[in-house]
Amino acid sequence: MAKFTKLTTLLAGAAFALAGAAASAQEYTLTISSWAPPTHGINAKMWPKFTEMVEAATGGRVTTELKLGIAPPPAQMDLIQDGAADASIIFHGYQPGRFVTTKLIELPGYEGSAEAASVAYWRAYDKYLKQAKEARGVKVIALFTHGPAQLHSAKEVTSLDQIAGMKIRIPGGVGGDVGAALGATGIQVPAPKVYETLASKAADGVVMPFESRKGFKLTEVAQNVFEMPGGLYRGSFAFIMNEDTFNELPADMQKALEDKVFGEPLSREIGKIWDEIDAIGREATLADPTNAIHVASAEDQAKFAEISKGIIEKVLAEIAATGVDAQAAYDMIKAEMAAYK
Repeated sequence: MAKFTKLTTLLAGAAFALAGAAASAQEYTLTISSWAPPTHGINAKMWPKFTEMVEAATGGRVTTELKLGIAPPPAQMDLIQDGAADASIIFHGYQPGRFVTTKLIELPGYEGSAEAASVAYWRAYDKYLKQAKEARGVKVIALFTHGPAQLHSAKEVTSLDQIAGMKIRIPGGVGGDVGAALGATGIQVPAPKVYETLASKAADGVVMPFESRKGFKLTEVAQNVFEMPGGLYRGSFAFIMNEDTFNELPADMQKALEDKVFGEPLSREIGKIWDEIDAIGREATLADPTNAIHVASAEDQAKFAEISKGIIEKVLAEIAATGVDAQAAYDMIKAEMAAYK
């Protein structure tokens, strides 16, 4: 059952009666479930942008209400399916085995911004990936990826060889494949728990995008960044919505949202925001004299590119097994990102 709230119902008054017409106007509030910390870019920038776009598209007739901490990150998909909230962001890597085609955007080796990747991701989804119907039970309203993920650690890491044997918080999906290929011991912890995981020394490092330097305060507990140009992987996210909520909105509101917000427009804006918060995270790192960024050597970059070939081949085979033309979708993303302006 849809959980949006009818805020007001204004019945026609005497003035409308004199005109021989009765009118009513309804406004709807979409309940958003968010698992990120209050000041993280997801809450500070992404959901406000979503709200802005929704209100603009519907003339203010639909708005949102943000609620934090309803459920942990891995539970968001089920939460929205059950109608406990109307919309949320999910990270596909938190649900191993449930999503396969989403690993396509996570592959190492893509060149370009999060904005370019997010637009390319949506286009590939619309043409190829949605055929796998992996998001059954919810309405996918945007897809996006974070910026290139890097290794953040308390100790200084300056080469790929040092990663072997480290205990590293790595999400599921391709991030896990990369960690295994580099010889790390993977620890799966939701993003909101990374600070305490590092502070308690339960992990030696985490692999996340630069925004985490600020968003999850990694500058305090992981003073060193080992940066692989292009990243070790990218993360796959989706904005999802309860299907009943959408279906119960008036037809004109549905059309306005489909035409002006959902799909590529929202994916583009959220990718753009991720580029902004990645830049903020990098600036915070450079501004802290106790922090350092160690860029991978040309030798390590070549070594990682060779390692990546096996990961890409493995993932494309997994995606192809779903019936999707994995190679065509992969080629499309690379071409779209290369051509993106």
